Amino acid sequence: MALPDYEAWAIFATVARLGSFTATAQELALSKPTISKAISRLEGSLGTVLFHRTSRKISLSSAGKALLPHARQIAMDGEAAMEAARDTTHLLQGQVRLAAPLSYGLSHLAPVIADFMCAYPEITVDLQLNDARVDLVEEGFDCAIRIGALPDSSLRAVRVRKMDGYFIAAPSYIERNGQPQIPADLNEHDCFIYSNTPSPEHWPIIRPDGHITNIRPTCRFRSNNGDVMLPALIAGRGVGYLPDFLCRPALDSGDLVNILPNHHMGDLALNIVMPPSRLRPARVDALVDFLKDNLR
Repeated sequence: MALPDYEAWAIFATVARLGSFTATAQELALSKPTISKAISRLEGSLGTVLFHRTSRKISLSSAGKALLPHARQIAMDGEAAMEAARDTTHLLQGQVRLAAPLSYGLSHLAPVIADFMCAYPEITVDLQLNDARVDLVEEGFDCAIRIGALPDSSLRAVRVRKMDGYFIAAPSYIERNGQPQIPADLNEHDCFIYSNTPSPEHWPIIRPDGHITNIRPTCRFRSNNGDVMLPALIAGRGVGYLPDFLCRPALDSGDLVNILPNHHMGDLALNIVMPPSRLRPARVDALVDFLKDNLR
């Protein structure tokens, strides 16, 4: 049995990322014929076409799309193995791609990234902020910040800290509408719904005794970003449920009130997740360790 053509797999992953044989040749410091021969060699060994080619562009075939995650993993593992074999006194360098939620990225992650760049001047960071969850392997990310309960998956996870969630409203809203005493009371209130959850219209509220009350809140405002809810909540327009990093300043100032103390909607934590391979470039480990030590 012939050994896998690791070079061709890595070249395939780079061509798919850059969308060009010429750009791939430039990035890898190889000739364009070498790139073309590697792709043809891989297609021949697999017995399938990986790219559709025209005189103006290339695009992934259906087989290419299916095989691309494997190619990316092979390339990542190879790069990680090379870095692990280097003398640890060498300066860390190269790019790390990181994804994070928008609000947390702006308020908490950005200052830490600035400090990281000072500590590791040869490492470049590609930070993408989006409240939607990205596919790390499919989209080529080295790691991501995730807030909330993690679904079962093959991703490797580092728990940074526990977070608290609060049911909140402004004093002016409570004065007009009364303060809920039990979870079921929320059925009579205008609620703000965060839409980037598997079931945004379902609130499984865990009471202090551990029992769960399931409600379907009346939606007054719905958004895929928690930060944009704060002005309307502070203005007394409804009731929301937000993590501590978003609402703690308004709670401390009295602009918002915790209306259901000791109630929450399940485990809420700050995590760093990574692709499943145990092998990672040293620069990625450096960023993960730095984030783990400095994020709050």
